[in-house]
Amino acid sequence: MRHSMTTPKIILSDFDGTLTHHTEMSSELFDILNLAESKKIPFVIVTGRSISWAHFLITHFSTLPIVISEGGGALSWRDKNGLIQNEFLVPESELAKLEAFCVKLKEKYPNLNLTSDSLGRVSDRAIELCDLEDEKFKNEICHLMDEEGINYSTSNVHLNFWCGNLSKANATKVLFNKFFSHLNMEEESIYFGDSLNDQSMFDKVKTSIGVSNIDSVMDRLSVKPHIILKGKENAGPSGVLNYLKNNL
Repeated sequence: MRHSMTTPKIILSDFDGTLTHHTEMSSELFDILNLAESKKIPFVIVTGRSISWAHFLITHFSTLPIVISEGGGALSWRDKNGLIQNEFLVPESELAKLEAFCVKLKEKYPNLNLTSDSLGRVSDRAIELCDLEDEKFKNEICHLMDEEGINYSTSNVHLNFWCGNLSKANATKVLFNKFFSHLNMEEESIYFGDSLNDQSMFDKVKTSIGVSNIDSVMDRLSVKPHIILKGKENAGPSGVLNYLKNNL
C-alpha cells in the first residue's frame, strides 16, 4: 500500500468514521497520534463535531494542540500558557440568522431534536442521521433549508447546517496562515476523510486519502479523494494507521 509521495510536513484528518470506527474510539487513534509525534509531524483534526468536542480533544490529548471544529466554523488551540483560545470564522450576523432558523425549525417540527452537542455549538447545528432515516422527511428538512438559504452537509453521523461561507478548507487556510505559514497546504499536507463534508479538503489537498468506508458515499461525491483505500482492514483509523506506517 505504499504510494509515491514525499513525507508530509503536516497531517490533517476528519474525525468521525476516519479516526473512529463509526462513533467508537479505538486504541488505533493513540497509535496514529504517537506515530505522528515520533516522526515530529504536526497532526490536526478537522471535524464537524462541536467546539466543545474540540476543547475535549485539546484538553485530553497532548499531541493535539490545535483542532478545527464545527465543519470549519471554529479554530481552537492551546496557547503557550496552556489555556484554550478560540477563533470563530463566521460573522455575528450569520450566527443570528442560524439561531432564528433553529427557532423556526423547532416551531415547524416540535418533535425533531437537534444533537445533544448542539448545546455546545456556536457556528453550526446538527441533527442525528438516525433521526432522518425517513428519506421523505429528510428531503423535507433539506428543502426548508434550501428555501431559507441555510447551508448543510452530512458527515458520518450528522446532518450539519450553518449560515455563511463555512467549510473545512476555508478554516484550514486560516490554520495555515496563523500557525503554518511556512508550509504549502496543497503540496505539503495530507488529508484523511470518509464523508461528504470532506469534499472541500479533497479538492484543496493534493494528497487526499479516503479510508475504505468512504465507499458508502462514493456515488454522492462530486470531488473524490486522490487515493482511495480498499478492504475492511483499511476502514476508519485502521486505514489511517496502515497508510501512515507504510508511507512515513
